[in-house]
Amino acid sequence: MKKLFENKVAVVTGAGGTLCSEIAVRLAEEGAKVVLVGRTAEKLQKVADKIVANGDTCLVYPCDVTDKEAVDALAAKVEETFGPCDFLINGAGGNNIKAMPTITKFDERELTGELPEGERGLYNIDLDAFHGVLDLNTMGTVLPTLAFARQMAKNGGGNVINFASMNTYCPLTRCFAYAMSKAAVSNLTQSFAAYFAPAKIRINAIAPGFMVNERSKNYLGTVEEGLTKRGEQVIGHTPMGRFGEASDLIGCVKWLLNNDAAGFVTGITVPVDGGFLTLGGV
Repeated sequence: MKKLFENKVAVVTGAGGTLCSEIAVRLAEEGAKVVLVGRTAEKLQKVADKIVANGDTCLVYPCDVTDKEAVDALAAKVEETFGPCDFLINGAGGNNIKAMPTITKFDERELTGELPEGERGLYNIDLDAFHGVLDLNTMGTVLPTLAFARQMAKNGGGNVINFASMNTYCPLTRCFAYAMSKAAVSNLTQSFAAYFAPAKIRINAIAPGFMVNERSKNYLGTVEEGLTKRGEQVIGHTPMGRFGEASDLIGCVKWLLNNDAAGFVTGITVPVDGGFLTLGGV
């Protein structure tokens, strides 16, 4: 029986992370030749080992997606190894605690340096870290898209999935750089979708809700073992009463990549959030 994505070439950035590692494994199971991209070779290799153990095909390629020369070299390697890219998953991204204040609203003491030790306001954050978050989430999406859309256009079409966030719709407290950049991802998804439509390239985005990973367990806790105050706020705002799992994204990814199922869909951002956006908070 032919697999859904047999012989398709899929490039997954951020493939060492909780969400995109699962996506990479599932695309490989569906017959795609998957290129695992991330900054840490060790994390990528763990995902590769799982794919190979399943009898599927992949390539590990450590790369900084904010480096144009490195991304162009990645694109050349993919084409040389597997042929032109059919699917691009722009999963690389993240936040930086140094770019975040510890307080949720302005305090006059942040201007005078009188905040208690360990606390910082917006005027006390690391602006280099702030810029780094913007660069990773925006240019880290733009550069791979430009590199691989070139291959797709020459090959008659393809599909791109970007990663937005709940912050795309309404910024969460303290996440200024992250929210700003994820709003930009949704906007560039629309503008790139319109631009590349004549090349038969569809570009969409997924906006995951609050998903389970090691980082989220630290600052949100878990439903089973106890929630932090912020975790209680999230679950109280999520009608389905749980955090998402990486596997919750797979159906949406497969749908968006499948030209038979979603061939007339481009430029949208799909929330996969357990209903988080349905509640206004009052």
